[in-house]
This record gives sequence, structure tokens and C-alpha cells, in this order.
Amino acid sequence: MTSFPLLIVVLPFAAAAAGLLLSRWPHRRADSAGQVSAVANRRAAWFAIAPTAVSAALALVLASAQGFAFFTGAEPQPLTAEYGTIGTGGLAISLTLQANGLSTVIGVLVTLVALAVQVYSVGYLHGDPRYPSYSAFISLFTSAMLLVVLSGDLLLLYVGWEVMGLCSYLLIGHWWEDRANSRAAVKAFLVTRLGDVGFLFGIFVLGAAAGSFRIADVLASVPDLSSGTLVTATLLLLAGVAGKSAQMPLHTWLPDAMAGPTPISALIHAATMVAAGIFVVARLFPVFAQAGPTMDVLAVMAALGMLGAALAALAQDDLKRVLAYSTISQLAFMAGGLAAGSDTAAIFHLVTHGAFKALLFLCAGVVIHHVGSNLMSRMGGLRRALPLTFAATTIGFAALMGLPPASGFFSKDSVLAAMDQALGGGTLTYGVALTLYGSALATVAVTGAYATRAWLRTFLGEPGAVALAEPAPGTAHVVDAREAPLTMLVPVVLLAVPALLLGFAGGLHLDIGVALTSLVLALSGAGLVYAAWRSAPLADPARLLGPLRVPCERAFYLDNVYAALFARPVLALAKAVVATDTHVVDGAVRGSGKTTRGLSGTLRFAQNGNVQLYISGLLAGVLLIVVGAVMFA
Repeated sequence: MTSFPLLIVVLPFAAAAAGLLLSRWPHRRADSAGQVSAVANRRAAWFAIAPTAVSAALALVLASAQGFAFFTGAEPQPLTAEYGTIGTGGLAISLTLQANGLSTVIGVLVTLVALAVQVYSVGYLHGDPRYPSYSAFISLFTSAMLLVVLSGDLLLLYVGWEVMGLCSYLLIGHWWEDRANSRAAVKAFLVTRLGDVGFLFGIFVLGAAAGSFRIADVLASVPDLSSGTLVTATLLLLAGVAGKSAQMPLHTWLPDAMAGPTPISALIHAATMVAAGIFVVARLFPVFAQAGPTMDVLAVMAALGMLGAALAALAQDDLKRVLAYSTISQLAFMAGGLAAGSDTAAIFHLVTHGAFKALLFLCAGVVIHHVGSNLMSRMGGLRRALPLTFAATTIGFAALMGLPPASGFFSKDSVLAAMDQALGGGTLTYGVALTLYGSALATVAVTGAYATRAWLRTFLGEPGAVALAEPAPGTAHVVDAREAPLTMLVPVVLLAVPALLLGFAGGLHLDIGVALTSLVLALSGAGLVYAAWRSAPLADPARLLGPLRVPCERAFYLDNVYAALFARPVLALAKAVVATDTHVVDGAVRGSGKTTRGLSGTLRFAQNGNVQLYISGLLAGVLLIVVGAVMFA
């Protein structure tokens, strides 16, 4: 079993290599339209699905051997496998993989969601000529996230962290011909890279202070580290966490990432990339727990992020952007649980969120595949045409709202209970703890509102409501009453099970007062939206926001602020550099050429081939030398 962690990481990596190198070999036939052959796509699908399925099976065995110990508290001895070290002239990099309770639980989440996305993508991207590279990049993405999860060394973890950033760029920009897609990919890459600078320096600070980059050594050295070192290191790490997990203020890339294929949205939002930041804080939780100011900063970021993103979700018309802002809000909710001092509650919600958010994105993909548009204003009445998707989406939204018995009810209650306990003392200052808890309760109500709004506008109402809007350019409404292909429906049905029942895995340790309060708030938000919808079924319930609707729709203009503070000055500087290069540097080069040509023209008069002129010049020169010698003698 000691080889399991290595196999779990390597199998998706091998799948990526095989998908890129072998899918089209030796079959390079193309159809009449010039697209890649169906043989290559089928081969790529097997390369993608089979290794991921084996990796998922091994992750389940490993988690079972650990007894899913992270949630029970009875942590057994971690399973550690060492594969040597890399000398650096200073602190060595340890090639170590370690499977403990936390990493095995997240490993199961990553592999199962990745497997569902791979199967779903076979139908969603049917006939896409770039499907082989797409599926290979998903496998590489999965392998990189698993390396982050199972790494026993901070620098080895950082390798997987950076590979994920590259894969997200490649997958978000899969349809790069559309400029919006390529711009979204670049934005995601640059924003997350900005946070990664701080993350890398945080690793350096921790490693230098602990005398090792091994995570076990770093955690063991926490009592000996100064508070200044801990605060500095954790604040730097928090920059990377904010970038990867889309926390305030580095969250703006995530809604734009919806330009990519819907299965990629499910993968990024549920199990990889955004989950990495929350996982790292939980993995290094003893370090963060001893850095009080950092926990206050994390709590403030979480409070602003969860409520602001929930309000933004309430005003969106694009179904995928609703789910994107929902992800930002829920990730901030998990970060709030970590700040409140409960890594167990935060990870519990991360796992349940991975199940129901992957389900919601895949259901959104079915709806978009059916309707031909992302906009809810072009949907309506789809419960009859898509009954299975309607039922699965209902489960997903119930879990998101935290309605019993769906999984989100239990995990959300555990996070709220941790925040409630933080009011009575802990690492957070009282004012910060109160702000965090109040924001979380408000977020519960707004979540109920935007989830209900999306559910009503997509599936209820009359089917004729779809025809009231003109199709988007280049799209057409699909009006047949068929569900999606089987390869898309099977993952949806399978994900609906954990989205509904996974909450029971965490036990029934409910705080009745907190649970009832959150339930009442969620139902109040939902009821308010339902009443507005019933009064005017064709109107958008977001009108309840009143004058706040436009600011919420524009996500409080944070992108505009970034454009004014960073993008425009950088573009102006770039134009100034170009102008300097064109007129100064290139001008100097061109000027030197013109000057040389001018001087050569002047000198050419003395080099005209007239021997008499040469002799006259020679005699004149000799005469000048003689006169000068006489004068200065």
C-alpha cells in the first residue's frame, strides 16, 4: 500500500502523456470536414477515463485504510513514501508523498470528480477536433492537484500548485478562437500568478525558519518559531491561497473563467484549483492557528467575499456566472470556518461542496447543451423537457442552500457552529468574529435567494417563456424533449447521490439553535424570491435588489477599479515603452545610419580619383606641418 500514493499521482500523469502522444498515432485519418477521426477521440477517451478510474479506486482504498480519519478525529499513522532528495546547496527538496486523513479524503474528492468530468466530457465535446489534448490536460490537471494533496514537501507541493495554473490556462482557453475565452484564460493565469509570488516566498520563510521544507518538520517546529516569522510566512502564503481559491481581493478571475467548457468549470470549481488554497491552509493549520493577525485577515477576507459574491450571484443572468459567484461565496464560507478555528468543519464543507457544485455545473451544462444559451432569460419551463436534470439540479440547489437532508445542511451547520463558538473566544478578536458570523448568516439568506431564483428561472414557468427572447448570435434554441447523451447523464445521476447523502458521513452532531436559525434564514430568502416570481413570472426576481441591482450585477465594480489602478497604467507604460523604443532607441539607430551616410558623402568629395588633387593636398599638408614646426620651434 506504500506505493498507492505514487500510483494515484502518476496514473493521471501517464494518461496525459498517452493522450497527447498516442491518441492520433498511427490513425491520422480525418473526415471530409478535416476534423480529427473518431478513432482518435475514442482512444483519447479511454486514455483519459481508465487511468483516472484506477486512481479513484486506489484513493478510495487508501481513504478506507485511514478510516476517513480526518472526520472521526482518530488519526492513524500517516502513510509516508520517500523517493530520495534533490540537493540545492542549501535546504534539500524531499521527494516525499504522504497520505494522512486529510489528504486521502481530498484525494477521493479530486479523483471522483475528475472521473465524472472525463466521462461527461465525452458527450459534451463530441466531435471536437481538440478533444484528445483537452482530455489530456484534464488528466494533467488531476495529477497536479493530487501532487498538491499528497505531497510531503512544500516545494514538491509548489510544483503541483504551478502545474495547475498552467492547466487552468490551457483548459479555460480551450476555444481560444473566441477572444473572450483567450482573455479569460490570460486573466486567470496572471491573477493567480500574482498570488503565487507571495506563496513561494511564504514557503521560503517557513522552510528557512524550520530548517526543512518537509511538511512534517515544519509542523513540528511551530512551537519554536517566533510570532513574527509565523505571521510573515502565513500572510505570504495567504496571497497564494487568495489567488488559487478566488478569495478577496484576487477572486475576479473566476467568473470570467466561465468562458471555458462547462466540464472545466465543474472541475475547477469543485475539486481542483480553488480547493487547493483551502486544502493548504488546512494542511498547515497548526502554523496558521498560531498566527492570530493572519487569522483576523483571513476572517475579514472571508466575510467580505462570502456576502459580496452571494449578492453578485443574485443579480447575474448567466447561469454559469451565478454558479461561479456561488463558488466564490462558498469558498469564503470555508475560509471563514478555518479562521474560526475549525479545519474539520471547513474541509467537511469543502467535500460536500465539491459534490453538489460539480453536480450543479454538470446540470448547467446539460441545460446549456439543450437550450443553446447560458442566459436564464432564454430558459424556462425545462422541468418537462429535462426531468432527470431537473431532479438532480433540485438536489444540488437544496444542498447549496443547506436544506435537510441534503449534504450542505450538515456541513454548513458545522461551519456556522464553529463561527458561533469563535464569538466566545479563540484566535479571532471579538469584533472580527462578530463581523464574520453576521456576514455568514446574511450569506445564508442571500444564498437561499439566488439559488431559488436560478432554479425558478431555469426550470419553472411556461416553456413559451423561452421563445420570448431572441437567441444569442450564433446559437439556436433546441426545442426537442430529449435529455442529454448518456455519457452526460450518468455522471449527473451518480453525483446526485453524494450531493444528497454525503452530509451523513460527518455524523449528526448538529447545533440545533444554529441549524434552525440558518434554515429559517435560507427559507426566508427563498420565500421572498418565490413571492416576487409568483407575482410576475416573466420578470426577474433580482428586481428586489432595487438600486443595488446594477452594482451587484457588476460585482461592485471591482474589475473597473483594477482596470483604473493597474491595467490602464500598465498599458500606458507599455505604450510609452513602445514609443521610446520606436523613437529613441530605433531613432538613434536610424540616426546613426543617416549620420554615417552624410559624413561619407562629405568625405566622398576628397576621394574623387583626381591624382592632381591628391598631390596638391599632400603638398598643402606638408606645408602646414612645416609652418607649424617653425612657429612652435
